[in-house]
Amino acid sequence: MAEPRDRATRKADALAMLAAEVDVWVATASSTGAPHLIPLSLAWADERVIIAIPKSSVTAHNLGETGAARLAVGPTRDVVMIDAVVDKAASAAEDAALAETFAAHADWDPRRDPTYIYFVLRPVRVQAWREANEIAGRTLMRNGGWQI
Repeated sequence: MAEPRDRATRKADALAMLAAEVDVWVATASSTGAPHLIPLSLAWADERVIIAIPKSSVTAHNLGETGAARLAVGPTRDVVMIDAVVDKAASAAEDAALAETFAAHADWDPRRDPTYIYFVLRPVRVQAWREANEIAGRTLMRNGGWQI
């Protein structure tokens, strides 16, 4: 097992992963607590996660009800976990710049489908670790503020 990274290195690695990665697992829950998990594409811009989903999806419904999600980026041995809240929801027609930002980063462009809506998610907690020896100190952001 490699030596644990210091928190500054973990933050830099997490930000690099978010800038490069296009895949994210998004967990939401209904207002009654029913869980839902789905793989999506993401764009990382201005320290926010942007996802695009059909307006009629369970995820869109849950985000509209609770305004919260948990995201996982990366493999199990180099994960970035993000607890986030909804900052904004908009269609491509309502926010062309947001749609362009998503399309430029993600591996597909949902602008051709008017049933899609973009959610901008603001991280309130970010954790990153690779192995058990990095569990201590894994929280890099708390209450929306970086701890480094």
